[in-house]
Amino acid sequence: MNDPSPPLERALVALRDSASDLPEHVVEQLVDRWHRWGPDVLDGLADVYPDAEELTARVAARVGAAAAARRPALRHRDAQRLLRPDWFQQPDVVGYVAYADRFAGTLRGVADRIGYLRELGVGYLHLMPLLATRTDVDPSAEGGDDGGYAVADYRRVRPHLGTVQDLADLADRLHEAGISLTVDLVLNHVAREHEWAVGARAGDERLSRFFHVFADRTTPAAYERTLPEVFPDFAPGSFTHDPDLLGGRGGWVWTTFNSFQWDLNWANPEVLLEMLGVVLDLANLGVDVLRLDAVAFIWKRMGTDCQGQPEVHAIVQALRAATRVAAPSVVFKAEAIVAPDRLTAYLGTGRRAGRVSDLAYHNSFMVQLWSALATGRADLARQSLTGRPPKPVGTAWATYVRCHDDIGWAVDDADAAAVGLSGWAHRSFLSAFYSGRYPGSFARGLVFQHNPATGDARISGSAAALAGLAAALEHDSAEEVDLALGRLFLLHAAVYGFGGVPLLYSGDELAHLGDPHWAAEPGHAADNRWVHRPRMDWALAEQRHDPATVPGRVFAGLRHLAAVRAGLPSLHAAVESVPLDVGNDAVLALLRRHAAGTLVQLYNVSSAWQRVPAGRVRAAGLQRLWEHVSGFAPHTEPGASGDELAVPPYAAWWLGERDEERPPGGRAAGRRGVAGARVRQDAVP
Repeated sequence: MNDPSPPLERALVALRDSASDLPEHVVEQLVDRWHRWGPDVLDGLADVYPDAEELTARVAARVGAAAAARRPALRHRDAQRLLRPDWFQQPDVVGYVAYADRFAGTLRGVADRIGYLRELGVGYLHLMPLLATRTDVDPSAEGGDDGGYAVADYRRVRPHLGTVQDLADLADRLHEAGISLTVDLVLNHVAREHEWAVGARAGDERLSRFFHVFADRTTPAAYERTLPEVFPDFAPGSFTHDPDLLGGRGGWVWTTFNSFQWDLNWANPEVLLEMLGVVLDLANLGVDVLRLDAVAFIWKRMGTDCQGQPEVHAIVQALRAATRVAAPSVVFKAEAIVAPDRLTAYLGTGRRAGRVSDLAYHNSFMVQLWSALATGRADLARQSLTGRPPKPVGTAWATYVRCHDDIGWAVDDADAAAVGLSGWAHRSFLSAFYSGRYPGSFARGLVFQHNPATGDARISGSAAALAGLAAALEHDSAEEVDLALGRLFLLHAAVYGFGGVPLLYSGDELAHLGDPHWAAEPGHAADNRWVHRPRMDWALAEQRHDPATVPGRVFAGLRHLAAVRAGLPSLHAAVESVPLDVGNDAVLALLRRHAAGTLVQLYNVSSAWQRVPAGRVRAAGLQRLWEHVSGFAPHTEPGASGDELAVPPYAAWWLGERDEERPPGGRAAGRRGVAGARVRQDAVP
């Protein structure tokens, strides 16, 4: 190993000094990790801060102190994960996302429900915001807490959930059960009630520099010429006047989201050091994955939309590398809901490839799946997924059908034009379709944050309601129920089969329709996203083992998907899923080439049978076809293009090469399990 550069050597001295209480062999392990990741720290900081060398030494001191405070059980976990750094890329990892209080009341309650999670094959639990918010500090605070994202204290858990010790205990229980814990970390802003903002309002000049504060509207107005509004309905603009700032003279503070969420000034190195301390403290509680909320917004630049600036990726690189030294089992997940062509940068491109976040949401894939179901066509999805920059091999996508947030129709205008659509018109169509306003729509969603100036209208609603189950039950139609459950199964099969970490949103495993009384809960009436954030219905969950019920059919289907996925090494996330043209625009085909075996996935996004030329599938390298989801060997039928595969409505097929020991006989094909449809392959029309 090369000797470290002088700046890294000085930082190494600070690291050793702060970790001097550790046994010497542990210190040497820490030093080895600094040799590995210290250069990434310096490289990231040097691209942002003028005095990067001195800042690197200060970072190293904090890293050493955190390593010294790390408990033995977590050091053991570090050692295990250093031997298996691709743990989150493994096909046996399935995620579950929930609000702790709405799922189980408290953190201790979550621990009591670990068995339920394991039934679903869950190995990754994301608990939505659980750190103390502004309403925990001041229950009378007007405007709420943005669903937990207005954090007032990073080192306290919300009182109604429990304590910091409860969080550490839960992490230990989850680890024992083979489940990794994910927690939100809001990087872009803090609540107006946070001690930093309180100090700034009291006249503390040092803390005022933690924020973007302006004496008048001149500079804010210049920025706002290119800034999009996040919440145009109830929080228009990006700056808020506060009369207490600037020694009581009043000033304007940057507030991208809500007036009570003050954007941090990451150009100030003190902010970086403070937030690094927060990261390391959460890591030492046993958190395995930090979801970097609103990470795209942390760097501001005049004349841009202030999202995804190069400094964002440099800062995250430095934070990740520093965390790898102190707590190498911890990984970062970027919450960046950005245009498809900007997404891969959050995992690292160019010289930052594989050095930024480890996970990132594939928002575009989610949008394209819903778009395909609305149109019955997959050509736009295929276009959107074609030609995107490859992700670094050591990273993974987080794929999902629904989440706690609304759906914004991130359809690229160029992609839409390539398949003969207007991007603006298609986005408008999707909003109308999924709000149930479009004639013939099966969906029952709600419009969220309609912006008349841009025509943007996002959608709230549970997966089941958007997939047609609510309408089917309204119509008392068993056939429509089957179709709705077929859509749900297809959606989840696609995200389970894409590679990466599939995230199952709480309640979707039971086809929960959402909370009809969402607006009656205090503080929720102005935000209809609460319709798809229901409290867990444990009475409904009691039906999960009854195949005659909707919850039983959905739960069984998802358990089955998790089990099949876990047995397919070809779904390791190092390999990308790429679109394959199979000559039928109603079928989304994805190809995965892996040394363990090639997979071709076929998703019929229409309500009609579709035919796919078998030669298109075999050309990918498959000859003796085996469908892994339902466990059968598909037959071919003569057709206009030669031998053809007949794919049932809303079928999800994962095609691989049939092993010699597998019987050739065809079993039930198509919408099996979740839709309850036992469509025989010989029933081809």
